[in-house]
Amino acid sequence: MKFGIIELSQPDKEVEQYPYREIHERVTKEIIEADKAGYDYVWIAEHHASTGYGILPDPLTYIAYLASQTERITLCSGVMVVPLHNVVRLVENISFVDILSNGRIAFGIGSGYREHEFEALGSDFENRRAYQAEALDVMMSLFHNKQVNHKGVHLPDIKITGEYEILPHPVQEPHPPMYMGAASEESIALCARYGLGLLMSTLTPLQQLAPKSKFYFDKCAETEAPYNANPGHGSVGIGRMVYVAETDEQAKEEAGEAVVRHVHSFTGGATSGYLGTISKENKDKYQMAGYEDLCEDTIIYGSPKTVTDKIKYMEELTGATSLILHFPPYNTREQNKRVLRMFADEVIPKFR
Repeated sequence: MKFGIIELSQPDKEVEQYPYREIHERVTKEIIEADKAGYDYVWIAEHHASTGYGILPDPLTYIAYLASQTERITLCSGVMVVPLHNVVRLVENISFVDILSNGRIAFGIGSGYREHEFEALGSDFENRRAYQAEALDVMMSLFHNKQVNHKGVHLPDIKITGEYEILPHPVQEPHPPMYMGAASEESIALCARYGLGLLMSTLTPLQQLAPKSKFYFDKCAETEAPYNANPGHGSVGIGRMVYVAETDEQAKEEAGEAVVRHVHSFTGGATSGYLGTISKENKDKYQMAGYEDLCEDTIIYGSPKTVTDKIKYMEELTGATSLILHFPPYNTREQNKRVLRMFADEVIPKFR
């Protein structure tokens, strides 16, 4: 089991001042701490045109900067919203940043779930999944063959043939470890077909994730060459909101209100389907959820023993190969720093 953190770069408007430039210093310090503490991954989220959610628009630019600030942690874009990008530029930039980091990146892709971001960038929200499927075929051709001759449906025509090829080539061939955020069987099958690792939702109860991961592993058995040798093939990463304290009661007292507040905020009007979890039909459920409801099968809060037991349960239930820790933005910096260190000292060793 490997462990990472995800950084959303979400403003805490009660303590951070508009236009929230200080967020990026705060996030950078947390990532440096995670690197020193021995975490395996940090995932950098991409979001656009928002004042109340993530405000980091370009994970790859940030990763190139973080490569000089960290020593060993794998730097991951998680996830790049493919329909908001030119697919050739995306492959070029992933390869370039892999070189700049000396082969220390991974990346995730997704079709997106916040409609206002598509409106802001002039992209097609309704056909986003079809765009991603078509783009993935182009990306694999570019990574594996360095050339492509594609007649576009949702993408434009793309031609790199003859004496031309895509450069630079990444350090990690044919490409860095690649993951897809997916929830539907259609998306999970696409993920397995191309040898991608699977990323699954922070909010979906673990019992609901178990059949999805089984379906993914079954499909991975059918992955054909050369994709069955891709980095990331057969990997399942699950995001969870995590808080560890001396006792279960202390975890609730210190962080219970903040996690409930975050879930209520996250499932508000701007979210248009989050990895198959948040939809117009079930938003009310999340809007009404209390701390005890979330503890049942969604968040991992409590003492080191409680947290360890919940992670072992998650691992046995889903076959997960990594846990991605998510800290609600309303936690204080001091809380995040303390939890990062306590989790590294008292929980991670139980899995090594």
